Amino acid sequence: MRVTLATFAAAATLTLAHATAAAQSVKWDMPIAYPAGNFHTANILMFAKDVERATGGKLSITVHENGSLFKAPEIKRAVQSGQAQIGEVLISNFSNENPLFGIDSIPFLATSYGDARKLWQASRPAVEAALDKQGLKVLYAVPWPPQGIFSAKPIESAADLRGAKWRAYNPNTSRIAQLVGAQPVTIQAAELTQALATGAVNAFMTSGATGYDSKVWEQVKYYYDVAAWLPKNVVFVSKRAFDALDKPTQQALLKTAADAEARGWRESEEKTAWYLEQLRKNGMTVSKGSPQLQADLRKIGETMIEEWTRQAGAEGAAVLAIYRK
Repeated sequence: MRVTLATFAAAATLTLAHATAAAQSVKWDMPIAYPAGNFHTANILMFAKDVERATGGKLSITVHENGSLFKAPEIKRAVQSGQAQIGEVLISNFSNENPLFGIDSIPFLATSYGDARKLWQASRPAVEAALDKQGLKVLYAVPWPPQGIFSAKPIESAADLRGAKWRAYNPNTSRIAQLVGAQPVTIQAAELTQALATGAVNAFMTSGATGYDSKVWEQVKYYYDVAAWLPKNVVFVSKRAFDALDKPTQQALLKTAADAEARGWRESEEKTAWYLEQLRKNGMTVSKGSPQLQADLRKIGETMIEEWTRQAGAEGAAVLAIYRK
């Protein structure tokens, strides 16, 4: 009888321990907009594994790739509203909400990894504060490779883009279309392949990474590596979800996020030349563009820097002053 009672008590204690552990385990959904082969996605998958390992399984993140849970424009709202706990977005997609979200996609403001890092350091406090007001906490950010122009036909100057069906993925790329006389068509990365196949777009600015992911060489043959800007993907978490974690779990999450940011920046820079080589291997003509095209684009950049400065006001001017110091 004593043995039976002791065995029952031990089993009950073990069951309670398992139930307590299960109750303490937190599971998050993470919608992202990019496919499995993309370097941002690979970095996020590693981040999710690192989080689970660093927290001893107390926090696990399920990554939903390629817009499978929420489409790119829906991800930020999904995290704000609690439909998902964590997400990744191209932050410049939301510059209509706040000009500071688009500072990294102003043409020719920051055109190298060194300058892009300096710009992120200068703008991060303001971006974090703006997202904090929306109930979001920034974990980390990683840039895309420098943006160039893909085109179905050769381009010698900005005038050659007049009338082109121009893929726009944020307000700044739409503004470029207006300035060169192209027709802006809003197309997210996951939809680019189909848009090219149907002729919905025939020219656009993006990185070699997106060009490679979308196999754009099947429809367009020219890439102009003008290094116009390096836009960033930002990973953020619902403040409510973050605050619900215990302190050790919060600290482990922040540490793995810092590691993911460092790893992502390194991977982005290292793969830049590789992406361009893949475009060449698949029959694309890759060049820096003519002096006239470069001059035209820089003039557009000057116009857009002036416009952004007026829109962003004193706060934007302060960020630019820090960056240019």
